[in-house]
Amino acid sequence: MIEYIKGELTELTPALATVEAAGVGYGLNISLTTYSAIQGKLSTSHAAHRAENDVKLYVYESIREDAHVLYGFVSRKEREMFELLITVNGVGPNTARMMLSSMSVAELCNAISRGDERLIKGIKGIGKMTAQRIIVDLRDKIVALGIADEIPAGGSVSAPVNNAVRDEAVAALTMLGFAPAPTQKVVVAILQQQPDLPVEQVVKQALKQIK
Repeated sequence: MIEYIKGELTELTPALATVEAAGVGYGLNISLTTYSAIQGKLSTSHAAHRAENDVKLYVYESIREDAHVLYGFVSRKEREMFELLITVNGVGPNTARMMLSSMSVAELCNAISRGDERLIKGIKGIGKMTAQRIIVDLRDKIVALGIADEIPAGGSVSAPVNNAVRDEAVAALTMLGFAPAPTQKVVVAILQQQPDLPVEQVVKQALKQIK
């Protein structure tokens, strides 16, 4: 499994990034969201008079009988959203990439959380039935997995949480034998109420609340 690829960006189009790492050039299919983020980084680097073109992209491998395709993402959150989308019947990797090109992760999470079928089916390749399945299948998962920390189950927006503390607390609780999805939901809720809480206190409070 490839977690991420970090190396020199040798080619970039709105649909494909080629990254050379250890002498190997990897072609990664990307969304417009990732393309824009890479473009922004390159502009900043040039403005700072740095010659480096290094990028780091998180990877999803799609292995089929006839092809081995790599998808690259600027963040873990975008990759997690992609992985959730392709679990929905009728949504393949290319459709998921189209969705992430049409909307940011936050916008897509908000649309799913609100049950905004009209907005989702406005994306090319998404029909009414598929939009409904995406909402039904993913509405709870995007919250439970922390894809959109700012969107609680009711769909309203609240304060973002400290992702580093969240991840460390969830990792600790998972090692103690608790399931990741409900654990993450509890941890996020605690951090939304007490954003400055240290990891150990988050874990202690979560232990009292996890069923």
